[in-house]
Amino acid sequence: DDDALLGDKDATITIIEFSDYQCPFCRKFWTETFSQIKSEYIDAGKVNLVFRDFPLSSIHPSAEKAAEAAECVREKGGDAAYYKMHDKIFSEQNILDSGKADGPVTKTAQFSADDLKKWAKELDYNIDSCLDSNKFADEVAKDTNDATSSGGQGTPYFVIIGKDGKGTPLSGAQPYANFKSVLDSKLA
Repeated sequence: DDDALLGDKDATITIIEFSDYQCPFCRKFWTETFSQIKSEYIDAGKVNLVFRDFPLSSIHPSAEKAAEAAECVREKGGDAAYYKMHDKIFSEQNILDSGKADGPVTKTAQFSADDLKKWAKELDYNIDSCLDSNKFADEVAKDTNDATSSGGQGTPYFVIIGKDGKGTPLSGAQPYANFKSVLDSKLA
């Protein structure tokens, strides 16, 4: 699929993250684990990350629109812009949740399509008409179908693919040590 890539496209390892933008466990991964993976593996050129959408709309009613909003930003600014919006969506929820962008995750944060439009504008992207049109609803649905067909039952759900092409699944907001173990074994 044509999803946003973070890191070197030729990296040895690919982490596919199936995530829900309103899921507190996905935000917990972003808050507590992602930065270490990024600095140790992605920024070092060993690993890349592909973010795919897996909104659990029945319990997170804003998740699908958030996924569409990130895709709208990507359409205007590419993968780098996508990841700026990705980070903005999670950091704004931390502010709503605990009062700080890097604050602790305590609950599901509630936000609206208008909030998403405002956050995009704060990054200098006007996504109003794109988001209102549901332009990326099919893309989000395809990602969700791929997540479930690959074994995902909840979020976040990861598949870590090594140079041998074999994927190792990890479910939930796993600690950094669990990712490190899998990544190091695939790099060996």
